Amino acid sequence: MDNALPAPLPAALPAHLGWRVLAMVYDAMPNIALWFAVSGVALAVVPGHAPFAPWSLGQFALWLLCWAISGLYAVMSWRGIGQTLGMRPWRLKVLAADGRKAGAGALWLRYAVATVSLAAAGLGFAWSLVDRERRTWHDIASRTVMVRLPKP
Repeated sequence: MDNALPAPLPAALPAHLGWRVLAMVYDAMPNIALWFAVSGVALAVVPGHAPFAPWSLGQFALWLLCWAISGLYAVMSWRGIGQTLGMRPWRLKVLAADGRKAGAGALWLRYAVATVSLAAAGLGFAWSLVDRERRTWHDIASRTVMVRLPKP
């Protein structure tokens, strides 16, 4: 009879930039579908197309609504199982820095700073290439971490 303890599971590793980019590309698909749905509802509710003319207040409001809907998708996914649809195939997961489930406030902050990270020509994401722990600006600001889980 062998009394040896089972080997511990390997620790999750911080996600490399390449995995993050793959997840974002994959997550573009459900986000585009959400934007189509939001835009369709907006066009059905608001009479005429003039309110959505380029550079109008209506167009800005629609983009802001699409941004918020994408944030809701991301935060609900991260808060629920720690993953969006795009993160699942690559075994990525968002956690609080201490390894527990992240809170909603931290996740909304993560989403907001990730927007800035992307809008700054991706510099906030590229930061993970120089950070020893592979953290992005939004990882640092929200005290969360994106990890790559080991193969099952």
